[in-house]
Amino acid sequence: MSETEPSERARARTAFRRAQHRRALLVAGVATAIVLALVAWVVTTAPGWDRAREAFFSPERAVEVLPEVAAGLWLNLRVWLVASVVGLVLGLLLAVVRTSRIPALFPLRMLAIAYVDVFRGVPLLLTLLLVGFGLPALRLTWLPVSAAFLGGLAIVLTYTAYLAEIFRAGIESVHPSQVAAARSLGLSRGRAVRHVVLPQAVRNVTAPVASMLVSLQKDSGLISILGAVDAIRAAQIATTGDYNFTPYVVAGLLFLLISIPLTRLVDAWSARHGWRGGLSTVSGAGGLR
Repeated sequence: MSETEPSERARARTAFRRAQHRRALLVAGVATAIVLALVAWVVTTAPGWDRAREAFFSPERAVEVLPEVAAGLWLNLRVWLVASVVGLVLGLLLAVVRTSRIPALFPLRMLAIAYVDVFRGVPLLLTLLLVGFGLPALRLTWLPVSAAFLGGLAIVLTYTAYLAEIFRAGIESVHPSQVAAARSLGLSRGRAVRHVVLPQAVRNVTAPVASMLVSLQKDSGLISILGAVDAIRAAQIATTGDYNFTPYVVAGLLFLLISIPLTRLVDAWSARHGWRGGLSTVSGAGGLR
């Protein structure tokens, strides 16, 4: 037998594992099919299924409202992209200020702590209402008062607080010896943070930050409560008069077409880099409201 050829026991072990894998796939497939069939039977045999199918799953109505809802989704995507960039930059700056030990930055550090505590404690929906109706009441001529801008601002205020905590956890995960080693090489504390701590911190929290941005994409739909004509608002307008709620289903499917691939990418990234969700600062979308 060749030195590179596996032994009989190794081949048997490999065959056994493959058989187990095929058996597990078969059991999972059968169980999934049974559950789906049971759900379909419960739904389709419900007394109100005919009415619900007409009110929520009308193909003709879906095709009719798709352009308007898709146009509204484009507003959601723009709010999401801008809020993500601004939130990442401000969140990182807040995290650096909070972890700084420079005495002159003490007032800024206290302000950063207060900001994070306030906007993590206030539900996002309430922040949207306060910003959307409170800022226009000030009548500041230089402040845009469009619903999209005010809604995006409220989302930035909330998500910046969460992102700041994630970045802070990443900064504090870098061992102090890294800074000590950088200082021993002649780097100032600021350069040590910029060139040694921050690159490692950002790399450590890439997965939780990405998860937070996926939640931001979904919550961009909340700007509709201020009157912005996004996907949800467009669907609401389309339901006016005929009380056919198919537009809401269309809007939900469009959001899923974006959020599911993003979620799978984040999961793949997490699995590849061995992240298992250990940072307690990461909160699900439900924790933001």
